[in-house]
Amino acid sequence: MATDNPITDVLRQAILDSGLPLLRIEQDTGVQRASISRFVRGERSLRLDMADRLAVYFGLTLTPIKKRKG
Repeated sequence: MATDNPITDVLRQAILDSGLPLLRIEQDTGVQRASISRFVRGERSLRLDMADRLAVYFGLTLTPIKKRKG
């Protein structure tokens, strides 16, 4: 299923829009700033548990959509 806003793009944008230093995000979430930095630059992906912690930190949630019958 294609989406207009992949989860990674939404998470990456939330990190950038926050304007928070990566050290602060690391201290608050336990996700290493080097991992966050590589993710933001598009060099690496995040493990799911790291993405979960960051999503909760930034108040992001997934909302299921109804499948089309077809």
